[in-house]
Amino acid sequence: MNRDDRTPAQLYSLLFGVTLLVVGIVGFFVNSSFDTGSNLSGDNLIVFKVNGWHNIVHILSGLVGIALSRTPAGGRTFALGFGVVYGIVTIWGFVDKSILNLIPVNGADNVLHLAIAALGIAAGLVSRDDRVRGTTAGARTA
Repeated sequence: MNRDDRTPAQLYSLLFGVTLLVVGIVGFFVNSSFDTGSNLSGDNLIVFKVNGWHNIVHILSGLVGIALSRTPAGGRTFALGFGVVYGIVTIWGFVDKSILNLIPVNGADNVLHLAIAALGIAAGLVSRDDRVRGTTAGARTA
């Protein structure tokens, strides 16, 4: 597939997939603790809180984003799904300073999560799925 043929959702999935994978790996150099509950700790990676759990979530999310970026339908699924999940995480983060007593969050995390959610949902909504893409491409050549 040509880079010009990628949908906005595929670009979102690839960009955030690679970014999250790198951030997850680098995060282990900042904080690799797997504390939970009242012992939950996190250190700043720039201005964002990270710990071992947070790093694992970043790495796994990144790998899924990269894998799903290969097709328009996969990219759209990741962008919309990730957008919705990060929307929920944003709301949760504004209410509590941790997600499930595993992942510490702060104000900077909440703002970033909100932007990631909005961009994901927007990229997913403006991207056509395979059926529409195939129909449109066929109509242009006819």
